Amino acid sequence: MKRVLVITYYWPPNGGAGVYRWLKMSKYLPAYGWQPIIYTPANPELVADDPELLKDVSPKLEVIARPITEPFSLYKRFTGKKQDDRVQTAFLSEEGRGGWKEDLALWVRSNFFVPDARVWWVRPSIRYLKEYLRQHPVDAIVTTGPPHSMHLIGRELKRALGVKWIADFRDPWTGIDFYQQLKLSSWADGRHRRMERSVLKEADRVITVSWSCAKDLQVIAGREVEVITNGFDPADVPSPAAAVDQVFSLVHVGSMSATRDCPGLWKALAELCANDTSFGARFKLRFIGPVDRSVLDSVRAAGLEGHVERIGRVSHHEAMVEMQRARVLLLSINDVPGSAGILTSKLFEYLSVGRPILAIGPADGDVARVLNSPHLLVDRSQHDWSTVPLRQLFDAAPTTTAGREYSRVELAEKMAGVLGGKVSGAAR
Repeated sequence: MKRVLVITYYWPPNGGAGVYRWLKMSKYLPAYGWQPIIYTPANPELVADDPELLKDVSPKLEVIARPITEPFSLYKRFTGKKQDDRVQTAFLSEEGRGGWKEDLALWVRSNFFVPDARVWWVRPSIRYLKEYLRQHPVDAIVTTGPPHSMHLIGRELKRALGVKWIADFRDPWTGIDFYQQLKLSSWADGRHRRMERSVLKEADRVITVSWSCAKDLQVIAGREVEVITNGFDPADVPSPAAAVDQVFSLVHVGSMSATRDCPGLWKALAELCANDTSFGARFKLRFIGPVDRSVLDSVRAAGLEGHVERIGRVSHHEAMVEMQRARVLLLSINDVPGSAGILTSKLFEYLSVGRPILAIGPADGDVARVLNSPHLLVDRSQHDWSTVPLRQLFDAAPTTTAGREYSRVELAEKMAGVLGGKVSGAAR
């Protein structure tokens, strides 16, 4: 067995989208000759508490959990939040926009914590891991971000010890959808870009989750950036499958942020309910997970408020069951620059349950590369919804499930090839 040290902020019992990629890689990599060692915070800020995910952590897996100091307790005290309140990602706010205290806290976070609020963990981690790696050598290191401060740990270990280092970008850095919402000074913006460039250039291999994101990172890096997409774990698909809803349910699973709002779709659904009363009597718009207040306002403005069902955060297993129940699954790609490269693990889990998908996003994006008939992709710029066959989608038969190339098992084999392959040179 070769050994790979994986430096990740997100690890069970923390839940949320950031956990699954390396939780599943650690589950399946040993079958391909690589034994992971996980380095993660002992006391992270919880996105969601999902202890059920621990079932995928092998008793043989070495997990090194070290204390982290984060500014979130100070932020919560300053803004009047409870200490057990969740800090939402991507600027999602279920209570609506904050006041001057939120604005000031964002400015402080943006300019004093570069690249992110986990930066205080970088130096103590470097000190600890230098000594650990001298006593317990590994064949490679993987850092996965965001938070992109994880890459700074890998960079310094590479410089000090010469160990092979793979930087995994689950999301872009300066190209991430909310980067422009940060209240960055020109100094902080420049520091972000210098850090990003050094990570991309100094890592032995750079990987990311989508083809468009790889192209964007290659422009900065001046070298090849490889793609290993997210995927689904066949073991996570509930069996026997949950019965499909009798109602006409359109289900969104995960965070529904302001940039994922679909005002055109809401209006089209309201018109469908009004024109087809039998459909309207049975239609439900179901949100599984947090929903930004602005999205609920948009739904209300379209006249759909009476059709909304809200289910809060659930475990990953429960989310998979809700996917199986849905008549139609809603995938909304963020309305931001760089949206063509957004390719979440949720898409592949949607595909794995075999339900029809209604995707809202760029027609030339990476989602279009994965989806095919009978799933429906509507460009976000669509103005005339009368030509979109929404009603037929709710009567569609179960679809074929995701292909093997998107299985976490197959993706782990591909990752093993990256770990064991030669160091990449400049992009051709």
